[in-house]
Amino acid sequence: MDAPLTLGSAFLLGLFTSLHCVGMCGGIIGALSLGLPAKIRDNKLQLLFFVGTYNLGRIISYSLAGLLAGAVGTEILTSVGFEQGHQILQYIGIAMMISVGLYLSGWLPQLAYVERIGRPLWKKLEPFGRRLLPVSNPFKALAYGLVWGWLPCGMVYFVLIWALSAGSAVQGALLMLAFGLGTLPTLLTAGFMTSWLTRFASNAKVRSMVGLIIIAMAIGSLFIPMQHNNHGTAQPDQMDPSEHMHHH
Repeated sequence: MDAPLTLGSAFLLGLFTSLHCVGMCGGIIGALSLGLPAKIRDNKLQLLFFVGTYNLGRIISYSLAGLLAGAVGTEILTSVGFEQGHQILQYIGIAMMISVGLYLSGWLPQLAYVERIGRPLWKKLEPFGRRLLPVSNPFKALAYGLVWGWLPCGMVYFVLIWALSAGSAVQGALLMLAFGLGTLPTLLTAGFMTSWLTRFASNAKVRSMVGLIIIAMAIGSLFIPMQHNNHGTAQPDQMDPSEHMHHH
């Protein structure tokens, strides 16, 4: 898959799945916002700056996780043969997107158990985050965001599995960066209108629509490699003249 298309898909995945996460992450932002000094809460620009700083830390952590996943994936690709391994991991990534769509639509609720994978790590990191409360300055906000980025989240884990097939550590980081940026509009807004967004995100029709869009994106991405293979095949009239002479 083309890098811009892959990053675009990751961004859209973040944009759509953030509606699912707003119940948990929106609550965190709401609590952090309420914990800020009154003079910051009453100033919309300052409040937006702090909420943006939380999210910056979160997206940096996503990118670091993507860097690690991309590096591990590259090692796997090298050991099994890059071309064949890349195709296998790419299909795994597509399967993950379809799984996310089914989960959001309510057709595969068992995927919630995936979040248990990160609980041991979170138990070690969560106390560091607690020590940063109350968040009273931008440095604490950034540090809390860095910790928050490792909060167990099934959506993040699915994209990390996708990042394994990125082909390099840098591409893995870029994939997670694009996903994180996709979540930004919803989670920035959540700092100001958490209750409305939570009600909207919990609507069964909204969740089903989002799930179906993600499934359609995944199925559509299956045909991209085929198109590239077709473009890469030389047409008879585009063959090297020397080959025509050889046939004659």
